[in-house]
Amino acid sequence: MRTDGLHLEGEKVRSYLLIGQSNMAGRGDVKEVEPILNEKIVVLRMGRWQKFRTPVNMDRGVFPDRETIGVSLSESFANDVQTALGDYVGLIPCADGGTRLIEWMPGEILYENALFNAKMAMKNSALSAILWHQGESDCMSEEDVSLYKERFIKMITSLKRDLGVDVPVILGEISPKIDKNILEWDVQDRPLKLNKVFYEIESELKNSKVVKAVDLDLKDDFLHFTSTSLRILGSRYAEAYLNLIK
Repeated sequence: MRTDGLHLEGEKVRSYLLIGQSNMAGRGDVKEVEPILNEKIVVLRMGRWQKFRTPVNMDRGVFPDRETIGVSLSESFANDVQTALGDYVGLIPCADGGTRLIEWMPGEILYENALFNAKMAMKNSALSAILWHQGESDCMSEEDVSLYKERFIKMITSLKRDLGVDVPVILGEISPKIDKNILEWDVQDRPLKLNKVFYEIESELKNSKVVKAVDLDLKDDFLHFTSTSLRILGSRYAEAYLNLIK
């Protein structure tokens, strides 16, 4: 296995599946933070490991007049994990902006795409965790929030079974600062309700952890985390993961 001139034969690669919507894909301004330069981070692209670069997740723009694909939480996550464990870190980007949880259920395109790419990565890496950040789109519906726990546990249990792994699952809170006047989304208090659901998931789903995000800043679109916040959030994901594998 090689990546942009780097020969990785014989090297241990720990890989991480990145799924969810736009705050997992990353909308941070690349000019806001210093770039992460770590040659032991690689990204799965076109079925092979390639050199890490920003953006990690080549996501479509849901609001092309408001958002730019950029810095993601996976970058600081990967850097912290690689520094702590020493092995190569492989990122498997499969997040898709603007998507609801129902679109990630078994049999749906997003689920099948994540499953395909994770299996591809597992040919020459050890899948070590699943990172999930999603929920803003579900806050438009009381029904979606009320069914979130049941749907998520079904989805993640099926995904781990289909992959043949029992790895940690890390989830992040969503921001309660989403502004319905900017986005024309009538979310009411559902972000806070959904964050409570995440902790219910954590209590029922073994080997899972929720990380704090309610204190982090949003961009002026009042939906996506700033680059600085994404760096912090990624480090929190890394800390949660490292604690789970101790």
